[in-house]
Formats: sequence, C-alpha cells, structure tokens
Amino acid sequence: MPDTQAADYDAIIVGAGFSGLYQLHALRDRLGLAVRVLEAGDGVGGTWYWNRYPGARCDSESYYYSYSFSAALEQEWEWSERYPEQPEIMRYLDHVAERFDLKRDIQFGTRVTHAAFDEAAARWQVTTEAGERLSAPFLITAVGCLSSTNVPDIPGLESFRGEWHHTGRWPHQGVDFRGKRVGLVGTGSTGIQATPVIARDALHLTVFQRTANYSIPARNGPMSAEARAEIKRNYAAIREKSRTGTNGHPWDISETSALEAGPEERMALYEDAWKVGGLRFRAAFKDLLTHRQANETASEFIRGKIRGIVHDPATAELLTPRDHGFATKRPPIDTEYFETFNRGNVSLVDVRAHPIEAITPDGLRTTAGEHRLDMIVFATGFDAMTGPLLAMDIRGRGGAALADAWAAGPRSYLGLQVAGFPNLFTITGPGSPSVLCNMPTAIEQHVDWITDCIRHLRDHRLARIEAREDAAERWVAQVNEAAHATLLPTAASSWYLGANVPGKPRVFMPYAGGFARYAAICRDVAANGYEGFMLGR
Repeated sequence: MPDTQAADYDAIIVGAGFSGLYQLHALRDRLGLAVRVLEAGDGVGGTWYWNRYPGARCDSESYYYSYSFSAALEQEWEWSERYPEQPEIMRYLDHVAERFDLKRDIQFGTRVTHAAFDEAAARWQVTTEAGERLSAPFLITAVGCLSSTNVPDIPGLESFRGEWHHTGRWPHQGVDFRGKRVGLVGTGSTGIQATPVIARDALHLTVFQRTANYSIPARNGPMSAEARAEIKRNYAAIREKSRTGTNGHPWDISETSALEAGPEERMALYEDAWKVGGLRFRAAFKDLLTHRQANETASEFIRGKIRGIVHDPATAELLTPRDHGFATKRPPIDTEYFETFNRGNVSLVDVRAHPIEAITPDGLRTTAGEHRLDMIVFATGFDAMTGPLLAMDIRGRGGAALADAWAAGPRSYLGLQVAGFPNLFTITGPGSPSVLCNMPTAIEQHVDWITDCIRHLRDHRLARIEAREDAAERWVAQVNEAAHATLLPTAASSWYLGANVPGKPRVFMPYAGGFARYAAICRDVAANGYEGFMLGR
C-alpha cells in the first residue's frame, strides 16, 4: 500500500495463536466488527507454530487444553493422547481456523515493528516490517507469554562450524541428530522434554545444566474411545471446574495440609500422585506453595525419586534440586527424563560449578575444558511475558514508549491495560494469572472481558478506555501481595521473575492469587462501570 494511506479497521489483533483466533471470532462474529489479525508466522498456532523442537508437548491435558466457547467443537474434535504433542495442537488450531472461517481475516508473514496511538483521532497506527500501515481504534496484543526467544549472548557463537538451533525457532523441516555430538544448553521444561528424544538418535548428547529441576512423570498415553466419550458427556462440568479453580485446571486441590498428615499417610499420597503423574501432583496437599516445611516434604520426595532412578550417584546428585522448592519455578513434567541419564551416550555438565566461557569453532568451552560438538541446541527459554510486547515498539499518549513505562518492570491494571496507552488490550499480559494457569482458560476469560468491554464502549458511543495510573499502582501492589503470600518469589532463578534474561528487572510478573479470584475481580470491575478505567468520547 502507499505509505500515505493506512488500511482502516475496527480492531487490529497481533498474533494468531489460541488468543488471537478466539479474539478474532469474538469481535468479528459476535460484534460484527471489521478485524485484521497480523501474524509473523506463515500459519496459525502462535507459540506452537514456532516451538517444533523434539518432544514438544503440552503439560496440560488435551481435553481441557482446548476451547470451551463452542459445544459443537468440543464434541467433534478427537484428542489422541493424554498430553497433546505439538503437531496435534497445530492440527487442532488449524481445524478451528477453518471451521470458523478465520483465515480470511488473518495476514500471515507480517511482523509488527511499530504501533503508536494517535490522540486526535483516537486510533492506533500500526506499521509492519514490510512498511505497510494499518489503523484501528483498538489494538489487541495476542502475542503469547512465551514467544520471544532468549538466545544467550555467549562469545564465539558466530565462529561455530556446526549447526545450532533455539528450541523456540525450530526448523520446520526438522533436524537430524544421527551420528552427531549434540550439546543441549538448558534444563527447564523445554530441555527436559527434548533431552530423551535427542538422546535416542544422537551419537552423544551433552546436557549443560545451570539449575537442577524437579520434574514429575507425565504418564502420557493414548486416550481411549471410552475416555473421550466420558469427557464429552461431562464437558459442562469440566469447564465449570476449570473456571472456578485456582489454576484453571478441572481438578480439586486437597484440603489437607502436608504437615497434618502422618509420615506414612503423606508418603502414600505422594506415591499415588506420582503414579497418576502430571501437574496434578501439586494438588496432593493444600499448602505446598504456601508453607516452606510442607513444600520441603514434596521436594524431598521428588529428590528421593531422582536418586532412585539415576544409577550414578554423582549424576543423581547433580540432577537433584537444592536451591529452590518444588513448583516455585515452572514445574516441568517429563517422559523418562531422569532415566535418560542412565544411557551410555548421555553426559551431564554442571555449568554452575564450571561456567560456559565461550563457543569455539569445534564446540563449547567451560572453565573445566572444551566439549567437542557437531550441534548446539539452546533450550534457554524466552524473554517471558514482556519480551513479545516490548519488541513491537508500542507508543502511547504523548509518544511515550512502553519500554520506558516498564523500565523498572511491567505495570498494568489487571494485566489487561497499561496506564498511558488508551484502547490497548494485552491478552494474558503481565499482572494476570496467565502462565500460572491452564492457558486456554485464562485466554477465554480475557477475550470475553475485552469483547464485552468493546461492546460497552460502542453501545455508549465512547471512543476510548484507559487504565488509571492510581488503579494500576494499586493492582501492582495486589500482584506483589499475592505473590508474597506464596513461595513463588523464593526461586531466584525463575523466569516468572525474569531471571533468565540478563539485565531484565526482577519483578514477579503473573498474578498468583488464583484464577477464580482474579476472574471475580474482573467481573466486579466491569459491573461497577469499569472501575479503575477512564472512559471518554
């Protein structure tokens, strides 16, 4: 398009993953708005479009890691496994996009590089990497919390003669590990998923670990026809349980304290939870994230499991977490992660004891020596929650940059809006439950709230809505208060705090007060005339 002309819409959405697809459907098909979705990838999927690394799999169970807005969709889709693999999630989202005819309003291969609010016109002016300009009263970011890759700044990477990849930007054609000496850097959820799969094909796999991690076996397997039928019969109750729970999952947290149970009873309950596997392990007792002693009982149970699984005592000790409690960081689930270190072609390097100094033409050098490698895989995660937003150079009233507004850490109201940035909505933004939840549950709540808000503005002929500075300040205080009522901020290396990105402010970003409580607060805010927001013509 000519530089002097901007394409006009009622709303612009950035991102075509779970959030963007549902937000498009809600605004276009419920409100009748003209909507454009801008997506950097060449297809739908968002985070799952880019994360194609070996072993990529969801840690929420398939039947509720899905949309609830359409009963017909729930009944027609057939999940094949307890935990869906990346290709199955992509097939699901592609089916959703086709079923609801969403792709005609999605512009693929389009990266947003600048967005500025025009105060006189009360419109957002959006510029893409190709120089295209678009305009709309409402700008909605659906960029995901884990989509901005964090490639570590290690000297010498450009000199490496082999190939290297980041798990968050995995080649669509795949990677062949056969006959290769592979180094994997990072042992968070991604590294824990990738390690067993890479080890099966690689000549040798060297895992470079900074922080040992707790992990629970997924116990993944095929979903039987009987299980699928039972779930479909009970979907209404399953969704209600998800929406009224703490973490957006359809199961209850025990009402029993880990410290009230006797040693034998506690051990039996942990063993039962270990056999079931997955994130439900956290629900074995009510106080695992609020009481240090209670948490230590779970932490020590898992440490014992690691010692029992890993044959070599020295390797087992390196894999045993000592610096944080269970689930105070994102709790991974795995398929034979610890068992993989019993293989003869797998070795573990402690980079806390022997830090990485440089990447050389032939491998990777730590303070203890060089490891010769043919390939390096960075499983080093993301610039979580804020990274994807700051990458778009968003500018609000008076040209103020979001990067400057968040220089000391993200500040929002309800994780939905930022003071000084009218008509900008951030789906699952910092200050909302987001990553502490089953994401589709959190996404649908945000999309429904935003859609109702825009309907309210249009019905009352209002042109703008903006979070009040004092409301944002109070909400930041509430987010901090909720976090410090738990043990979550005690894990100093957690990406919840931004600790995986050098120079990033250490601020606990998600709301830890529980999903149901958060959703009730949002409902009350709307019912009270959008309390804490400034509405205007």
